[in-house]
Amino acid sequence: MNKVLWRQASLAWICAGVLALSGCDKAPEGQQGMPPPQVTVVTVSAQPVTLTTVLAGRTRASVEAQVRPQVNGIVLTQLFTEGSMVEKGQQLYQIDPATYEADEAKAAADYANAIANLKTAKARAERYRSLVASKAVSKQDYDDALAQFEQAEAQVATAEAAKRSASINLDYTKVYSPITGRAGKSSVTAGALVTANQADPLVVVQQFDPMFVDVGQSSRELNKLRRAWASGAIVQTEDAADVILYFDDGEPYDIKGKFKFADVNIDESTATFTIRTIFPNAKGILLPGMFVRAELTRGVKPNGVLLPAKAVARDAKGSASVMLVNSENIVEMRKITATEMVGQEWLVDKGLETGERVILEGLQFVRPGMPVGDVKEATQ
Repeated sequence: MNKVLWRQASLAWICAGVLALSGCDKAPEGQQGMPPPQVTVVTVSAQPVTLTTVLAGRTRASVEAQVRPQVNGIVLTQLFTEGSMVEKGQQLYQIDPATYEADEAKAAADYANAIANLKTAKARAERYRSLVASKAVSKQDYDDALAQFEQAEAQVATAEAAKRSASINLDYTKVYSPITGRAGKSSVTAGALVTANQADPLVVVQQFDPMFVDVGQSSRELNKLRRAWASGAIVQTEDAADVILYFDDGEPYDIKGKFKFADVNIDESTATFTIRTIFPNAKGILLPGMFVRAELTRGVKPNGVLLPAKAVARDAKGSASVMLVNSENIVEMRKITATEMVGQEWLVDKGLETGERVILEGLQFVRPGMPVGDVKEATQ
């Protein structure tokens, strides 16, 4: 009897459980499915956008003088400290002047002898001129005396030139700095034999203030930029000549530079041309040969559209797309053209119109064709 009652009770519990489960499936219609997701959007608007290009390059001294000897001889003394500032006209080396002093003395003596001969020839020519009138001397004798006087004048000019040349060579034994700048490492020491116009400079003197920065740009980008200027897609501005410099660690140089010129020749091996910029360098922070990056302004795009980077998705081929919320609050996918970043935003060239709403947050909860609930505008 007890077993029969226990079986009946168990059957009643099972039936109650089945009824309870079947009742859960019949929820009120208003509670069926998930509510539409909330999204945050950014409304497309056009604005002037300044476009820049960052190019790699190296610093160059604005003035560089390779100091070479102009006479042969032995270096007696180095008269500067390597790495120090030297002034224009400051003596850097002394070459042994002994032979050049002797040459100058000989040239001076030859000049004095020529002067003496000139005086004699001049007196004879003047005396014969008065005598030829009275026929005391022949006309031939007078012509010979006059010719000797003219030869003496030529000899004086030759001797004077030789004297000047000897003096110049003697002065060349003192090697001066042609510019004011910082002297580098000397390639010779006292006792070294140097020759006139040798291939290796004695020392290089460089001027660091201002400093040049040379960067390379492809000819393809140049042509593209010129077409953009011509069409009005990009407008050149007054501050387009301003250049910002970044060191190799990403830190900016604290003074802006200026565009100086673009080379007229294209490097055939790399299809690039050189752009030279110039920067003040009074503190000597910039040194020749440093690797740097220069940010140059290309111009302003009058009606540029910028989108935060996180709003743009790209497929495996690199094509860009965004999710929009249309006027009926339905999600749409739109292909766009965005090939350049400005800061942390993409510059959109094609695919969007002013006033359209691009989803910025909540992208993981939506798909094309899905309705959305509350639509919030992103705070700027």
